[in-house]
Amino acid sequence: MEYSIDWAGEIWTSLRWLGMVSAICLVGLVVVGYLLARFTRWGRQFWNVTGSFFLGRETRVMAWGFIILLLLLSLLGVRLSVLFSYFSNDLYTSLQTVAQGLTGQGPEGQSLLEAGKSGFWHSMAVFGILATIHVGRTLIEIYVGSAFEIKWRWWLTQSASSNWMEGRAFYRNRFVDLSHQGKDAGIQPGVDNPDQRIESDITNLASSSRTLVFSSGGSSTSGVIPAVVTIVSFTKILWDLSGPMTLGGVEIPRLMVWLVLMYVLVATVVAFWIGRPLIRLNFLRERLTANFRYALVRIRDGAENVAFYRGEGVEQRGLMTRFKAVVDNFWQIVYRMLKFVGWNFSVSQLSVVFPFIVQAPRFFEGSIQLGDMTQTATAFGNVHDALSFFRNSYDDFASLRASIIRLDGLESADDKSRKLPQIDTVDRDRAVRLANVSITTPDGNQLIRSLNLSLDPGDAVVVKGRSGAGKTTLLRGLAGLWPFVDGEFSRPSGNRTLFLSQMPYIPLGDLRTAVAYPAHPDDVGDEAIKAALRQVFLPHLTERLDEEEDWAKVLSPGEQQRVAFARILLTRPEVVFMDEATSAVDEGLEYSLYSLIRTELPGTILVSVSHRSTTDQHHTEVLEITGEGDWNLRPVAT
Repeated sequence: MEYSIDWAGEIWTSLRWLGMVSAICLVGLVVVGYLLARFTRWGRQFWNVTGSFFLGRETRVMAWGFIILLLLLSLLGVRLSVLFSYFSNDLYTSLQTVAQGLTGQGPEGQSLLEAGKSGFWHSMAVFGILATIHVGRTLIEIYVGSAFEIKWRWWLTQSASSNWMEGRAFYRNRFVDLSHQGKDAGIQPGVDNPDQRIESDITNLASSSRTLVFSSGGSSTSGVIPAVVTIVSFTKILWDLSGPMTLGGVEIPRLMVWLVLMYVLVATVVAFWIGRPLIRLNFLRERLTANFRYALVRIRDGAENVAFYRGEGVEQRGLMTRFKAVVDNFWQIVYRMLKFVGWNFSVSQLSVVFPFIVQAPRFFEGSIQLGDMTQTATAFGNVHDALSFFRNSYDDFASLRASIIRLDGLESADDKSRKLPQIDTVDRDRAVRLANVSITTPDGNQLIRSLNLSLDPGDAVVVKGRSGAGKTTLLRGLAGLWPFVDGEFSRPSGNRTLFLSQMPYIPLGDLRTAVAYPAHPDDVGDEAIKAALRQVFLPHLTERLDEEEDWAKVLSPGEQQRVAFARILLTRPEVVFMDEATSAVDEGLEYSLYSLIRTELPGTILVSVSHRSTTDQHHTEVLEITGEGDWNLRPVAT
């Protein structure tokens, strides 16, 4: 029996093929990637988010090493699929030969029977070798692909989170508006749910990008590169197996090749038309589900306040309003997917019998053998599946593009937030100077106009004014948080200047981390932390430093404010700005805490925002913000 290919020399043929095609594909990947990043919007967004991973000094060798390895594994999968088609040809040809031998007479029939048997067992041996290689390749591909995703996700998460933190973008990007006019205006609302973008969208970007470009799960048609190579490889097989056919009285050579191309082209164009709205719907799904989860987290974080107000009914209605938007979006996706999947499934089902129908006349005429016919069906199926990859993966690409848009939007907002105006700051040892500081609201209303203030070691100023006059906004402006500010601010640099909000931030972790924040517990030491807790009248917490709790829920507001004073004792800043820092403690405890700071840190400059008259006695001056930009500075009345 004559075999379809020379199996003895196939290992060297396949190695040469693998080396040549890998080089071509790598060059093609770079060129196409450059063109997409240069001339398409989503390509530019993708490169903006991930480009440094592939070009950065610390990651480029690793990144390209993974790409080359995944490329080789993908192409090996394609080559194995080609060889499996030749194995199938030989197998069915051997079975046809055995059938001919069984029905034949004399020595000729016996010769055909023995040749068929030999061909069958040879095919089984070939299959064993190919299957072993295929299983090993698939397992290695799964491991390497997973490792690549983990490395990529680590880098993307580190990059996105550090970019989000840099320059206080996590706070200031709320002042950035990314909305614009155009076809994507409905999915560019600005920055929503940055937490979800950093976690969910990065996960989707890394996973979908890898599977859309390279193969996954052992398939040779589930990625762009293997799909393209499969099309070329199996089109050659189809070309060799296709013969002339008469259609409408006209003989058309190699008709099978042209039929499969036209068949999939029409199916793909229709699928793209049906699936295009999925990009917008997937974007909205991510945003709406994130909004719903955030509402649930808000209730969890504010459980006590909700319970005190008996606000369960209002919260439930709010939750269901948000969830209704999730459900409405879900049904929109379902209706669109019914059309999309229905079309794709119908086309795929028809493709199963299509090559047999086309090749049947030639088989009935004896022009081709059973093995040729089955290999034709295999080649047609692979070409169809490879071409259909671009159609079937459109919903995955839609989801990927939505993630790219969201991550690029977050990065753009972070960059723009750092370009927003902020007060000019100047480092100055042991002194505070405010020169012509002006604060406005976002719509331009004047809160403070041309404020000038000079404070030296030991000075203390209490800031007064009606609610909404701009007291807290002044501290935000000086801290670099509020962008609607002008003037110059001189103060000690770094952690020598400390800002305290009304309700201190309590990080996750053990109690020592919560008390030492923003310092690292190891830089402070347990004994210093315990001493500070005793000084601020929290001795009962000194033995709980190792406990990990949600301390923002465990500690009362008054205890949290005392923790903030403990931080002052631990960090010993030269300047402290406090916003209603004793609003949750009684007047006697307030007196003790302020007295403690004035005694332990007599040279520290204090600036306190307060409504209480009892805080005046701990300060030397009163800064009164009177409204519409006016202010006055006077000594504290004795």
